Amino acid sequence: MSSTSTNKRTLTVGLLQHACPIDTPKEEVLALVAALAAAAKSQGAELIVTQELFVGSYFCQAEDAARMDLAEAIPDGPTCQFMSKLAADLDVEITASLYERRQAGLYHNTSVYFSRMGEILGRYRKMHIPDDPRFSEKYYFTPGDLGWQVVKGTKAVCGMLVCWDQWYPEAARLTALRGAEVICYPTAIGWYHGETPRDATAQREAWITMHKAHAIANGCFVVAVNRVGIEADLRFWGSSLVCDPSGQIIAQASADKEEVIVCTLDLNMIEESRRGWPFLRDRRIDAYQGLLQRWND
Repeated sequence: MSSTSTNKRTLTVGLLQHACPIDTPKEEVLALVAALAAAAKSQGAELIVTQELFVGSYFCQAEDAARMDLAEAIPDGPTCQFMSKLAADLDVEITASLYERRQAGLYHNTSVYFSRMGEILGRYRKMHIPDDPRFSEKYYFTPGDLGWQVVKGTKAVCGMLVCWDQWYPEAARLTALRGAEVICYPTAIGWYHGETPRDATAQREAWITMHKAHAIANGCFVVAVNRVGIEADLRFWGSSLVCDPSGQIIAQASADKEEVIVCTLDLNMIEESRRGWPFLRDRRIDAYQGLLQRWND
């Protein structure tokens, strides 16, 4: 009998998908998040994952220096303190996506991992920063300088990546190589109003495919949490999901509704998958020097 069958390991995750209408007071959003988190806990969630920058509307659609006032210190800022208390009150672990004020004029898009006692177990600053129409994140965020981060939670080792990171196989691979059994991607992604239905469908399907690919290539679970609703010129497509190590979607939210998704992960699948698809064994680590160049001329 294999060791994977005798030592059953599971982790139950709760994904909080919701809207953040423009001009909604932060206190109302935090109250909603607390209620959704409590609902997830009541359904057995042991780790709760927020969407990207969950505390308010996605402010990066335009360049406005006044919006930098939304950034808060970690760990002393009010949102960080609120989430710390929430984790302790609910006796759950939480990974929350925050706008971090590191110093005057220096801001990061940062995920924070809270223990069941409300202590900070880890922090990850978003490494890949996009600069596309309606996603002017380079104006607001300094690229992360903490490297690829994992946190050893009570039940599993969790990797912490954020949104635009999800399009980079290198980010998922390096996080997995640090021991991540579950990679969490808080996300804010959607369509702008001028896109065709064909383009909109292709973009959402590509997003889903990338998460499946990360799960397969690394033999781990992938959790992505997106927002819903219309904010200015963007319509967010929700569809928060959980992929298992074979790339199967084992839980998924709708494209337009506020939802709490609770899903139990069978962590034994990781070893089973990596035995069947031994990508980590067969990597040619002696032949990847070209990855350290922008382009191989």
